[in-house]
Amino acid sequence: MDIPEKLLKYKLHILSAITLCSSIVFIIYLAPRVLDIIKYFWPLLVSTALFLVAVFIFGRISPPPASAPDEKAGEGLLDYVAGQPEQLHAAAIQELGEDSFRAQ
Repeated sequence: MDIPEKLLKYKLHILSAITLCSSIVFIIYLAPRVLDIIKYFWPLLVSTALFLVAVFIFGRISPPPASAPDEKAGEGLLDYVAGQPEQLHAAAIQELGEDSFRAQ
């Protein structure tokens, strides 16, 4: 078998590879440079980096308080946001009765 006959056998593969490579080169040629993108978005990148550093530092400085073993995660925070301290919550449970409160 000749070389030209072998090339004709893989004609579709060669044409698709050439088309793919030329389209990738064309897209890279038209795309903006990475340095231009960084120059445009540098305030956003810096502020995001500072925010992540602050989150990491605050996470190290003030770890979450240990909660009681029977308390669900975040329940104390929800009570605080709702404005119902434990005393009001306990009074509401006693007033309604535990069974009717849990059924709702």
